[in-house]
Amino acid sequence: MEQNLAWHSLSWLEAVEKMDSDAERGLPEEQIENRQKKFGLNKFPEAKSPSRLQLFLQQFKSPLIYILIIVGVAVLILENYPHNLIQSGFVLAAVLINALFGFWEEKKASKTFEELKKILKAKTVVVRDGKKKEIFQQEVVPGDIIVFSAGDKIPADGRIIEALDLRISEAVLTGEWLPAEKKTEVLPSDTPLADRDNMVYSGSLVEGGKGRAVVTATGLKTEMGKIATLVKEAEEEKTPLQKKLAKFSKVIGVVIALFTIFIFIGGVIRERDPVEMFETAAAVAIGGIPEALPVVMTLILAVGMQRLARKKGLIRKLSSVETLGSTSIICTDKTKTLTEGKMTADEILTLEEAFKVGETAENPVYLLALEIATLCNEAFIENPEDHPDKWRLGGTPTDKALLMAGGKSGVLRPELERETPILQTLPFDPAKKYESVLVQKDGKYFIYVSGAPEKILELSSKVETEKGPQKLDQEDLTKLYQKLHGLTEKGQRVIALAYKKNKSLDREEIKELTFVGLVGLKDPLRLDVKEAFVTCRKAGMSVVIITGDHKVTAKTVAEELEFDIKDENIIDGKELDLLSDEELEKQIQKFKIYARAEPRHKIRIIRAWQEKGKVVAMTGDGVNDAPALQKADIGLALGSGTEVAKQASDLVLLNDNFNIIVEAVEEGRVILDNLRKAITFILSNAFSEVILVGMSVILGWPLPILWIQILWNNLVEDTLPDLALGFEPKEKGVMERGPSSPKTPLLTKEMKTLIFGIGIIRQFLILGLFWFLWSYLGRDLAYARTMTFGAIVIDTAFVLFSFKNMRRNVWQINLFDNKLLLLGSASIFAVFSAAVYFGPFQTLLKTVPLGLASWGVLIGVGLVSVALIEITKWFFISRHLSTE
Repeated sequence: MEQNLAWHSLSWLEAVEKMDSDAERGLPEEQIENRQKKFGLNKFPEAKSPSRLQLFLQQFKSPLIYILIIVGVAVLILENYPHNLIQSGFVLAAVLINALFGFWEEKKASKTFEELKKILKAKTVVVRDGKKKEIFQQEVVPGDIIVFSAGDKIPADGRIIEALDLRISEAVLTGEWLPAEKKTEVLPSDTPLADRDNMVYSGSLVEGGKGRAVVTATGLKTEMGKIATLVKEAEEEKTPLQKKLAKFSKVIGVVIALFTIFIFIGGVIRERDPVEMFETAAAVAIGGIPEALPVVMTLILAVGMQRLARKKGLIRKLSSVETLGSTSIICTDKTKTLTEGKMTADEILTLEEAFKVGETAENPVYLLALEIATLCNEAFIENPEDHPDKWRLGGTPTDKALLMAGGKSGVLRPELERETPILQTLPFDPAKKYESVLVQKDGKYFIYVSGAPEKILELSSKVETEKGPQKLDQEDLTKLYQKLHGLTEKGQRVIALAYKKNKSLDREEIKELTFVGLVGLKDPLRLDVKEAFVTCRKAGMSVVIITGDHKVTAKTVAEELEFDIKDENIIDGKELDLLSDEELEKQIQKFKIYARAEPRHKIRIIRAWQEKGKVVAMTGDGVNDAPALQKADIGLALGSGTEVAKQASDLVLLNDNFNIIVEAVEEGRVILDNLRKAITFILSNAFSEVILVGMSVILGWPLPILWIQILWNNLVEDTLPDLALGFEPKEKGVMERGPSSPKTPLLTKEMKTLIFGIGIIRQFLILGLFWFLWSYLGRDLAYARTMTFGAIVIDTAFVLFSFKNMRRNVWQINLFDNKLLLLGSASIFAVFSAAVYFGPFQTLLKTVPLGLASWGVLIGVGLVSVALIEITKWFFISRHLSTE
């Protein structure tokens, strides 16, 4: 008994035989337990979620955090009480705050596997020992004969034994918006998944008719189970920021370690006290390690997350926010992502004219077509008293679309039934391919018919015109077939309408019809999609359509979106299977549309783009999209989509507005800009302190700034300014530049120049101030240290404004559009004043009061620093070498 055969290529009799079952009696009860032992229950394995403690501990997995913890513990052990508690407390507090931020933002970890399991919670009907029996879906075994009808969810994969007008929606699996019309005939072995109309699949929904099938696969062996496995196995890609931070943290660790070792060994060689030299080395480490950086970076991401939430975009993973700004490829599903995911009547074609559904026209043929479409219809209106825009409809998607076509055009079913009552109905017959009704109109009797175009044309002998019915000759027939072909070429589903004068209704009377027209049905584009895609292309992003639909349907949608599409730009699943991964990677830039795509294809496509160094976003809403959403650098799920898709995604578009994608990318770019501003600002100060302390040791000078002063500056003075840069508004033209490459280093050339070049010059300026006051003028060491401390602090209050914008000079921007930054700059002056004038702080920080002349010197140092930074920015701006 095998579960991996091409069941669609076998007859149902062969399938039943291979499953050792009986089509009429089903399985005997005594075999069920053995089969459950052999194949397992029809469910997915339990996925163990990390505990809260594990999730919290995961937040500490960063080299930068490791360095901070080591320094904090070392200071606690070796420094004298109570300074050891204060100093280590500052460092460890920064670590803890960062961990708490990450824990609360990511505690809702991925629940994809659990959501997939929920599909198998319902009951189903099977035949065992010749009797129908209702059981839990997890009890279904291979070989069971399952029975289903409209409204049922298919419990497992199976080969159809019987199909009576059976229509099943497989959108959750294939992404195809139209229900599949099922049959029992054998199909070729290479038939794509979406075209296997003699099979049923776990999780799909029966929309109409009824049927029976023999179960061929359960649990993880089903197509849905394979998706679950793909979701489980798909590696979650680290974001570009995470990769860069990991690399950068290692560099910081090496640099600080070398400085620390050099200073410690140098001091010992000079025969200084080893404990004192360790404290000095620790001071360098504390000055060099940017304690505030993890907190600030987490906050900037969180602020961006909140901004997106206000725009109805829900970010599920904090670290994914930045990835949006680097997105270069958007792989999007078609159904319910680009389109509304529902059938709508688009146009009505008569022999003589074409009409857009909804337009007001007095053409009698057009009005007759709407009348037939409205009355020859099994759909129903729950609230007929309301306006058509508010109707709640029941029935098949086709009938609902035809009913709404009349409603949009003023042909209302409730009013029409009063004027033209329905006397008799013949429901849709899948063999005959039409449905019909007998109506009374103006004292006469008519049969109205709707159905498959080829069938209705075959049954017609006349055609309706504005002058009345005329004989349907070969010329007219050719013209109608050309119109039919034109609709199908656009990927539309087509229904034909006809009538006949007759007093009775039976199958034998359905002939010699008068043909009225063709109705083209389609899944319409969302109203805002076209504009959003234009903006995406302006921002340097390429859009790729991956769909379960046929080539023609996908091409039509792409052309509506103004894609420049040729046949060579379209490939389907069967053709894709013929390409190796290497061949796909070589040709990946050529393909813009992937038709009849399955979940495994989507992952291959995403991987090929990622191998090209692109940052890939994938949109989707169905279960079939879940593995691809997880594999992509950024997964975008629609709010109306399945819970599985949402849990596998990074961003959920809560109101299905495609424009949110554009706004999300824009927000990602703003976040990336602000991250770079904060990093440059923080590191320029951090490495400056390394220079100050290191050079003083090399030159044999006393420390120009004390440990506690360094900590005070890093965690008290700098904290609010650091955070303020996270609230910077977007810069002009943020969506008129290309996406940031994932290969772009975390520190750009301009950033490196500002941090290491200008930072060194600024700190040598401050070091010179210390030497001038302490050595040249012979001022008190406490005063010289207070001035050095003040120069670093006040310098920050001024240069903060230079980091507001890395693409424009300070005189070209609005200096007052970030109130938090203004508050941060003012707080620096206030807190430093407390440090030098408030007694307890003077004692703790070993500072002395300063006069007006001293304040003038500190302000002068700040203005010189601003000038140096602005000259550097002007140099890069003028040569187009700024970031991005």
